[in-house]
Amino acid sequence: MRKTWLVFSQAVTVAVAVLFVVSTLKPEWLNRRAGPTSGMSIGALPAPTSVMPALPVALGSGPVTSYSGAARRASPAVVSITASKAPTRGPASPHGDDPVFQYFFGDRKRQSEPQVGLGSGVIVSSDGYLLTNHHVIDGADDVEVMLADGRQARAKLVGTDPESDVAVLKIELDRLPAIAFGDADNLQVGDVVLAIGNPFGVGQTVTSGIVSALGRNQLGINTFENFIQTDAAINPGNSGGALVDTNGNLLGINTAIYSRSGGSLGIGFAIPVSTARQVMDSLIKDGQVTRGWIGVEPRNLTAEIAQTLNLPVRQGVLITGVLQSGPASAGGLRPGDVVVTIAGAPVVNTSQLLNAVAALKPQAVAVIGVQRGDKALDLNVTVARRPKARTQQQQQQ
Repeated sequence: MRKTWLVFSQAVTVAVAVLFVVSTLKPEWLNRRAGPTSGMSIGALPAPTSVMPALPVALGSGPVTSYSGAARRASPAVVSITASKAPTRGPASPHGDDPVFQYFFGDRKRQSEPQVGLGSGVIVSSDGYLLTNHHVIDGADDVEVMLADGRQARAKLVGTDPESDVAVLKIELDRLPAIAFGDADNLQVGDVVLAIGNPFGVGQTVTSGIVSALGRNQLGINTFENFIQTDAAINPGNSGGALVDTNGNLLGINTAIYSRSGGSLGIGFAIPVSTARQVMDSLIKDGQVTRGWIGVEPRNLTAEIAQTLNLPVRQGVLITGVLQSGPASAGGLRPGDVVVTIAGAPVVNTSQLLNAVAALKPQAVAVIGVQRGDKALDLNVTVARRPKARTQQQQQQ
């Protein structure tokens, strides 16, 4: 009996060895034997290193190849604006040498011809309110708006704010396409944006780029500056147009470019929609924008000035002048003080001080932290209402 089991085990071992050799060297022999009912032959099994078919890519997870959807959603709400100024007689305008004024209203030497400027605007409500730039319609006697669908209408000026370069117009038309507001406060450098407008009067144009920087200020464009910088092409005529995200939501109002030739060099600036919307709401409700004011002349604190004055702080805003009998003077602020905080928020440059004071409500009491020599003080200042902007940009805040 033992001999029989030994023979059997040897036979099984030889059979397994033969099967292994055949499956390795001649797998097609086994494939023919498997017949048509076999789902996959042994020889057809993928080797461990073979490339498996890719799984289907989820919608939206692949590379974006088109922004046509965003353009379709936003473009109908972007309009072309023609601002006309009636011919005048008498001496030339004092703005005749201003390049921005010359672009929108031409050479003032020929006083007998009407002056015409081109720009863009954005419809922000179905009842006809539009956002654009102050400099697009500044001084115009007549403003015509042309929609992307070819309709035209004369626009009424609701209000304008030169210090932020925002203006609000209103048109009376039916079935107006209104753009959706985006979230400019959560923008990040590198986000993709589209600029839509009417550059050089050639017709509605869409350009793309990214957010190059945020919070740009001290450019000397407006009194209150907090620009979105983008490399999306913005050219003359784009002013007042829309800067939108990849969903077609409004992020900003295109306002200015840095250029030595008059064309785009990839450095454009837009007013954040959060700022434009606040100004618009005030203009619609009150016809003007109410801002806080304390009556000081600020200057950026440099390391050299801080060292000269032997100050223990290196960031803040140096007060070089205080208006006599003004709110700051009444609150105890003096020339030579360095403002380091306003209402608990730190300020490191004049633009931040201007914006922080402007955001304060008139008649409210604000705590202003200052460094006076080697002493840190908290002064209570009763905020006043900011006076209306003069022809030249105000230097006091």
